[in-house]
Amino acid sequence: MDALTLFGLFAVTAMLVCYAMEDRSPWFVLLFAMSCVLGSAYGFLQGAWPFGVVEAIWALVALRRWSIRPER
Repeated sequence: MDALTLFGLFAVTAMLVCYAMEDRSPWFVLLFAMSCVLGSAYGFLQGAWPFGVVEAIWALVALRRWSIRPER
């Protein structure tokens, strides 16, 4: 496995974990957004620009959700 593949694996694993934990804290929503940015970077770096664009949009959606989510 090369470094780019490991980076992509880390990004999507972080997305999965943060998405699963979103109900526990609003900070997981922010971490999900940040992991989407990593996923987007991975998509662009590996040449799959549609994946990169979609992940960037998911990051913006997650940031919006984090910004309007009330603290518990």
